[in-house]
Order: sequence, then structure tokens, then C-alpha cells
Amino acid sequence: MKIGILGVGYIGKILVQKLSVAGHDVKVANSRGPETIGADVLAFGGRAVSVADALADVDAVIISIPLNRIPQIAPLIAKVSADKAVIDTSNYYPGRDGRIDAIEAGQVESLWVAEQLGRPFAKAWNAIGSDSFARKGKPAGSPDRIAIPVAADRETDRKVALALVEATGFDAFDAGTLAESWRQQPGAPGYCTDLTREEMPAALATAEKARLPKRRDLAVAAIMERLGDGTKNPDADFAVRLGRALFM
Repeated sequence: MKIGILGVGYIGKILVQKLSVAGHDVKVANSRGPETIGADVLAFGGRAVSVADALADVDAVIISIPLNRIPQIAPLIAKVSADKAVIDTSNYYPGRDGRIDAIEAGQVESLWVAEQLGRPFAKAWNAIGSDSFARKGKPAGSPDRIAIPVAADRETDRKVALALVEATGFDAFDAGTLAESWRQQPGAPGYCTDLTREEMPAALATAEKARLPKRRDLAVAAIMERLGDGTKNPDADFAVRLGRALFM
């Protein structure tokens, strides 16, 4: 599959690497230009290109940038053919993204994104931490393989996203529509808690929308406290343990 990825943050970088290893033709772009994309990102075959090139002649586009930058790229995404799949990995964190009134008032993050983009898309890879994403992928059928929820309204987007999640080494779990994707947002039991396919249904079903913002903010505060002055980095699985303690 020909894939264009926008963004080389924690998740975007790993997506380039994993999807290249899986045999996909991957192009990647960022806002600073292809010359700023590190060799480690491209080590498995990905190609650094301009944003325009990343969106041209592809079967799927993956957006992996901070949520507050979605409106900036919307005019570019509008040029992508309607029959191509678009996948978004973002989450809303007010401390990073600034206050977005519609989301603060209760609008589902994915529905806000859909309004900005003006087109259907799939939500995937937003509910796994970058460390788990980098380290914990396993072949299909492996015991205790971690599941990643995928939400979409259009079947084309859903099928592509499910297939690509599997290609990155995780069980793709159909989590329903974008209107229900709040169940995989920060603060929910299925968010960054490394659950299996068997565990994921109960986690999504027991999510309580009204409690998500407070739980999300508590997790952020706990991680920042643990980081301290930068000399007390948490161990790799700290965020997973924290999520299970606060969200489940």
C-alpha cells in the first residue's frame, strides 16, 4: 500500500518504521522540510518528502500531529481524493493544544476533527503509548497481543485502518463510530493501558464520558511530577501502570 504520513513525533516516527518494515511504500513529511527528518526515521525504507508530495499518489494518509494543528492542514487534506482513506492519531491535551471550547463543552474529539477536515476518517493509534507501540508489537496470534481500538464512520476508512494496525504488530479492534470514539480518548479505561482483544470490549463499554477530562488531567499531573527536573524519568511501563490505576 502507498502511505503518506504527516508528522514525525513519537507515534508518527514509529509508524514510518513499522509500516516500512511491513512492506508498505511509505512517504513522510513534517512542517520543517524533508531535510530535517532523521535517518533513524527512514532506516527501514521510508522516504522523506514535502507535505504536498506525501499526500500525492497514495492509498492512505495518516495524520500524526498535535490536535490543535489539524485546522492548519485541513486545506491540504481537502485535496486528497475522497476515495482515499485518512487516519488520525491525535488526542486533545489542553496543556499542549490550548483550550478548544467545543471539546471542553463535550464535543467528541474525533467529531471536532471531522468538522475541521470536512471529510470522513478513521481514528487509530491514539490509544497506545509510544513506548508500548515501539516495543510491544507481536505477530498475529501471539499470546497477550495488545489491541488497538479503531473508530470510523466509513467502511473504506475502517478496513484500511484495521489492516494497517495489524501490520504494525497489534490486534486491530473495531470500536465503532467516530461518535463513540470518546471511549478510546485520554482518561478512558482502554487508553494506554495495553489491553488484549479479549479485554478491550469491557474497557470500552465501561468508559464514563463525564469522568475522562479529570482522569486525563490527573494522569498528566502524575507524569509531570514523576519527571521532576528531568533526572527522574519514569520507567518504560510507568504510564501503563498509571493508566490502569486511574482509568480502570
